[in-house]
Amino acid sequence: MSQRSERRGIHVDQSELLCKKGCGYYGNAAWQDLCSKCRKEKYQRARQRQIQEDWALAEKLQREEEAAYVSSHSSSQTQPPQSHSQHSLATFSKFEEKKTNEKTRKVTTVKKFFSPSSRTAPKKVPPEKESEKEKLQGRRESHGENLLRDLKGIFTQPWEMASPTEESHEGKTPSPSITRQSSIETDHVSRDFVEFLKTLQKPGREIHKQSRGFIESMGNKKDLSAEELSECVQDFYQGMSDRLLNHFKGSSEKVDRVMDQVEKYIMTRLYKSVFCPETSDDEKKDLATQHRIRALHWVTIQMLCVPVDEEIPEVSDSVVKAITDIIEMDSKRVPRDKLACITSCSKHIFSAIRVTKNEPASADDFLPTLIYIVLKANPPRLQSNIQYITRFCNPSRLMTGEDGYYFTNLCCAIAFIEKLDAQSLNLSPEDFERYMSGQASPRRQDDTAAWPQSGTHVNPALSQIHHNLKLLSSLEKRQQQVIEGAQNLQAELAEWQDSVSREVQEILERYPLEIKPRASAIDAENVENDRLPPPLQPQVFAG
Repeated sequence: MSQRSERRGIHVDQSELLCKKGCGYYGNAAWQDLCSKCRKEKYQRARQRQIQEDWALAEKLQREEEAAYVSSHSSSQTQPPQSHSQHSLATFSKFEEKKTNEKTRKVTTVKKFFSPSSRTAPKKVPPEKESEKEKLQGRRESHGENLLRDLKGIFTQPWEMASPTEESHEGKTPSPSITRQSSIETDHVSRDFVEFLKTLQKPGREIHKQSRGFIESMGNKKDLSAEELSECVQDFYQGMSDRLLNHFKGSSEKVDRVMDQVEKYIMTRLYKSVFCPETSDDEKKDLATQHRIRALHWVTIQMLCVPVDEEIPEVSDSVVKAITDIIEMDSKRVPRDKLACITSCSKHIFSAIRVTKNEPASADDFLPTLIYIVLKANPPRLQSNIQYITRFCNPSRLMTGEDGYYFTNLCCAIAFIEKLDAQSLNLSPEDFERYMSGQASPRRQDDTAAWPQSGTHVNPALSQIHHNLKLLSSLEKRQQQVIEGAQNLQAELAEWQDSVSREVQEILERYPLEIKPRASAIDAENVENDRLPPPLQPQVFAG
């Protein structure tokens, strides 16, 4: 089978990474393959249609209630006084039941636009102090009229960030997440943000005021869905970016630098309330993805056609760093920092491929290797991190640049893992099902002594354990060889000693040693030394 057919299951054309609207920006699977710009426009059009429908329904309810009130008021004039109150109550009871059923069926989407603080409960007056006219007037203040008034108050004005007055008003009942003791990281980020804004002088004070006001306002929006929280943050980014572009005369570099600091400050403060919110199903998706990756633990590097040779130390080091980066993503709070982890992981992947192939990596090489890294790492809360970046990152980073490219590829890798099948791995459907069910393994069953090759395990700790066991096995063999060599040397030394002893003995037997008496000195018996003539003395003769 050709290399092209082997890769048909995990190949993706680069055009598929772009927005399906053809705007040229990178798309995202979470946004139906749209970029953030096109997705925002689509969402706003749908929201406007919903607002118009809700407004029309509110007006309809108000007209029906007014008609019911007029009908009950006119009929009360022709009835006896004693039945006036009973008839009015019966009319309103039937109408309230009908209206409640219709509102429950059609106006459930309107509730999400109102925060609990946007409504003020009417003062309760004791029943004994209410007149009949006041009761009828109180009933006339119906849900439809309240709904219309709330819609007018919310949607007739453009969205604005909380003013200082609103900050002080909302600050009376702050949420627990706002009043809780700030962590060391939050305090550090806040100090850095203030120090950065000091360089901007007057605009810095305004940015700080608006950022704090926005954080306070988000504290009262916990009941909103994840998409609505995202819209609030994205609207704030857009408004802040537009004002900064106007202030800096269109200098995008300065705007990006300020927006990076704004994003870091805001998302660090809001992280615990917007990451994996209770109103979303992110946790359920995390568990499903984690179980899916665990079920694919048997997938080997050869099945994915990954052009990486982990036997090369430099390649193995790059793979470990890539796995570390993708796991470390979960420890970051700022979307930009999470993106930086993805980018760093991708660069290590390209480095591993380049060293293995001795040439630059292609897109067809990168995506299978990224899938392999994700399978080995099984990053914690992967779906939650992807959704967090998608919802709350500055959209300009996801639409263009290397961060957007690598993030889009990671989303594609996750989608491929979720849809990975027998054809993608060049396996028969029967083998794929047996491997997935755990009935069989693609590794040799009869070789119990052979450990799986490096890179076939999902968990990097297990892979490291198997690598260490291989090293221990090789060290054991080398130790055995050293012991055998030492024993051989010891035997050779003993044999050499015996041979030397035998040679010495043979020589002694052939040439026996005779011990002769010790010779005395020449003058040993000269006892009369004084009788000896004196020594000759030199004499000088005259010539």
